Amino acid sequence: MKTLVHKITAGLTKLSHYLVSFGPLGLLAIAFLDSVLVPMPGGVDAVLLLLAASRPSWMLIYVGAAVIGSTAGSVGLYRISQRAGKRALARFSESRQKRVKDLIDRYDVLSVFVASILPPPFPLKLFVVSAGVFRLNLMRFTIAIVVGRTFRYLLEGYLAARYGEHAKELLARYYPAIGIGLAILIIITFVARNLLRRGEPREPVSDVES
Repeated sequence: MKTLVHKITAGLTKLSHYLVSFGPLGLLAIAFLDSVLVPMPGGVDAVLLLLAASRPSWMLIYVGAAVIGSTAGSVGLYRISQRAGKRALARFSESRQKRVKDLIDRYDVLSVFVASILPPPFPLKLFVVSAGVFRLNLMRFTIAIVVGRTFRYLLEGYLAARYGEHAKELLARYYPAIGIGLAILIIITFVARNLLRRGEPREPVSDVES
């Protein structure tokens, strides 16, 4: 079993290195595969950092490729999970399924957006699979992924283009706090807005004379 896992990992590593040689298109392919449940060694973040640091003038192109690939892969996983139903959740523990289900019930696609900006090992794929299983609105789901991934990859691309090889160290040190802080701010804003809406007085319904 260990030998098989090692062979698969080695094969995916070779594929990742091969795709990197194609620049933005290779990054798009890596982002797509990684988002559709094919775990690419190093992940999208590491490849984006590498490419943006080596060619800063192409940073926005790399970010765009990563966002498009990640979004397409997430929508693909959403569709697969939608068809598979609850069987798609079988690989996740029941306790994790319940936690994510509770978050989706409470915050809808906002929970997917928050998950998309938080750093690994936050389980974004579980949110994507759950969104498909519980049939969240596809358009709003897609927008949440696009906005969340754009924020994350833009920050990574900017740091890589500006600080080069030191960007990875900066992200490891500061991004978890940035991501969690932003997620908390978004949730507080969402809760406050809902509370304000509930507190608004309702206009009396006037009787309509016949």
